[in-house]
Amino acid sequence: MDKKGKNIAVSVNEDGYEQVTLYDPRTFAPRPYRLPAGNVFGSRFSEDGLRMSFNLGDSRHTSNIWILNLETEGSYQLTFSSQGVPPEEMVEPELIRFASFDGLSVPAFIYRPKSTDQETGASVVIDIHGGPAEQHRPVYSPLTQYLVHAGFVVVAPNIRGSSGYGKSYQTLDDVEKRLDSVKDIVALRNHLTNIPGIDAEKIALHGASYGGFMVLACLAFYPKYWAAGVDIVGIVNFVTFLENTAPYRRALREAEYGSLAKDRELLRHISPIHSVEKIQAPLFVIHGANDPRVPLSEAEQVVARLKEVGRHVDLLVYPDEGHGIVKLQNKLDAYPKVIQFLEKALTDS
Repeated sequence: MDKKGKNIAVSVNEDGYEQVTLYDPRTFAPRPYRLPAGNVFGSRFSEDGLRMSFNLGDSRHTSNIWILNLETEGSYQLTFSSQGVPPEEMVEPELIRFASFDGLSVPAFIYRPKSTDQETGASVVIDIHGGPAEQHRPVYSPLTQYLVHAGFVVVAPNIRGSSGYGKSYQTLDDVEKRLDSVKDIVALRNHLTNIPGIDAEKIALHGASYGGFMVLACLAFYPKYWAAGVDIVGIVNFVTFLENTAPYRRALREAEYGSLAKDRELLRHISPIHSVEKIQAPLFVIHGANDPRVPLSEAEQVVARLKEVGRHVDLLVYPDEGHGIVKLQNKLDAYPKVIQFLEKALTDS
């Protein structure tokens, strides 16, 4: 609310799209102001209440600061952040919903290359977010656009456990319901096989952190469906993960996954490491040597086990990274290797 009490700005997350509407704080009647199209974040009123600043962006544009003049009702762009690729070279996603194994309606964003071969169908990368209580949103994502530019259809689902859809939805994967979220990805795969222009035999998985666990779980528990997997700083063994993660994080994570004291057998059951020999698809594992959240030992376990059983697995470790790939020089090294891995794996599949 502005300091004069004349306007209140209400931000609402609608299926991943952030919308802001201004209201009269006394009657709650909507004001006639219309903001530019895109996702609006971080609105603030000026001291005199005559202007409102906000961040605006979308899948094709980096975020910039805009100003709404409440007297003229017009908006103008204040900053012009740099982006190396022109917006017209990028794509906006399509929001879909699919029914999971139990009838739950699950949202997903589909990013399609500008040109695909409709006869043979495009290869697909299902990109699974971390958290698990995070949400894929249609905002500027260089990695997503890079994968699309390489010719892949990128599908980014917000499976059960994601934020943005209410508390009930967010708790649907807690503790003993953990593997229900894996079934969501299987249901998504089945849904994709009925979409024209997609090659059902060339569906790969990509995810980081909890998304990395999802990649490993899908590959291990439902091995016949996938052509390749990319696991970045992922969890493969919930027991060793909770034992070795930083102590300040353990209580928070146990509330989500289950506790070492009470749920050790459940944690063992949902850990892909105990079914890793069932993995058939090629796997690319990337990890930071200094990861305090998901220790490097998680990656080393899965790689060692897969090599024992003669599977195709590659390991890339960055000695100067922690939980994720953050440094620009490492991104420029890692992601071209991810593209090369996916292209080869999906060509050979």
